[in-house]
Amino acid sequence: MKNKYMPMADYCKEYMRYLGIAKTERRSFAESVRLLEKAGFKEISTFKRLKAGDRIWRGYEDRTIMAAVIGKKNVSEAGLKVVGGHTDAPRLDLKPRPLYEKGGYVFFDCHIYGGIKKYQWLVRPLALYGTIVRKDGSKVQVEVGDKPNDPVFLISDILPHLGYDQAKKTRDEFFPAEDLDVIAWTTYAKPKKDDEKGDSEPKADKSALVEFLKKQYKVDEEDLLSAELEIVPAGMPREVGFDRSLIAGYGHDDRVCSFAGLQALIDAAGSVPDVTASILMCDKEEIGSMGSTGMQSSFFENTVAEIIERQEKDARDIMVRRALERSSMLSADVTAVADPHFPDVNSTGNEARFHKGVAASKYTGGTSKSGSSDCGPEFVAEIRRIMDEGDVVWQMAELGKMEKGGGGTIAQYMSRFGMKVLDMGTPLLNMHAPCELAAKDDIWNTYKAYSAYLRD
Repeated sequence: MKNKYMPMADYCKEYMRYLGIAKTERRSFAESVRLLEKAGFKEISTFKRLKAGDRIWRGYEDRTIMAAVIGKKNVSEAGLKVVGGHTDAPRLDLKPRPLYEKGGYVFFDCHIYGGIKKYQWLVRPLALYGTIVRKDGSKVQVEVGDKPNDPVFLISDILPHLGYDQAKKTRDEFFPAEDLDVIAWTTYAKPKKDDEKGDSEPKADKSALVEFLKKQYKVDEEDLLSAELEIVPAGMPREVGFDRSLIAGYGHDDRVCSFAGLQALIDAAGSVPDVTASILMCDKEEIGSMGSTGMQSSFFENTVAEIIERQEKDARDIMVRRALERSSMLSADVTAVADPHFPDVNSTGNEARFHKGVAASKYTGGTSKSGSSDCGPEFVAEIRRIMDEGDVVWQMAELGKMEKGGGGTIAQYMSRFGMKVLDMGTPLLNMHAPCELAAKDDIWNTYKAYSAYLRD
């Protein structure tokens, strides 16, 4: 069957809309569920038995999700085809006790999440998103900084006129991580009168901010102990250049790939595949895929077990193991695009380029391929065939020169099951920065690649 794809202009418009919504992994989860259910997917617990063509999804902790179109062949017999990416991105998290006063300001005390360059987060508009959970289990959603009339937040820096000593320090030294704290409030308390006891100097009033939170969100300071609040760049995705060929936005890594997999699966639901087609949109990749929602958790195996239990009369653990070993996966994660300002890190002839399509990487890792799954040539050849037959523009690339750095993906955690795994994703400029760049045609060909793979 010849693949049919959404036109590039329509796809990129829809992706930009999604990227503007999915500022956090929880918001990505919620929007993904909405799109899946709009396309006829239902939560797996609503099915007692599964048959070919059924559309299912399963989530965990409102952050990690797996969805699938059930194939004609049982999963225990044929395994699954998986497109797996992540939806978390580097950011600043509020600490459990985030409010403190210093020098006339009230700050949010923040903790770095994922790999960032600290200076890129200074003196730029920031937004606050997240969830506060009260002791009774009720939740409050916080979204401040992106609506037209919203306030924004900011991390200040010293002016160049007084920054001579700062300029002598290294990039990592000149701004300590513990100072990456966000201005949250500057309203002064009234100073004490001369005849009153206490401090007569004006000071920032933390109690006023606490009172504001009580009034606005009906939470008290103690409720922040059980909150997941994230500082992310404010602003919506924008087109770049007079030719509008690039998209600038926060969180391309890795929502550009996760959304492509989501849309590819929704498209694939129009027919019944031979082998079950599925996607994973997971959490915690930026900090090593740890925790209950990361790819080192049991979420994926548990979901496969839930599918098999609804397909087989006598479901056994060995069926799950066989299914995983018979599966294959495109590890849907971004790679670095060649930057003309830094040519000395390019792996000459093996670096990704803008407008050359989605990039496949046989291996990732560091100098010695550490942290890599190093895909076998048989699966690479199979993907080459699928890409060419699907009219996908693609390129083969590696992250950069040896001894210049490195990085990994979730491929290593999936290949441990014995499945065939190849990294394939969108090339990015400014990876891990508050504003990343991706080319529209590469974004579109990423979606085409996952569509061709799931429908092959």
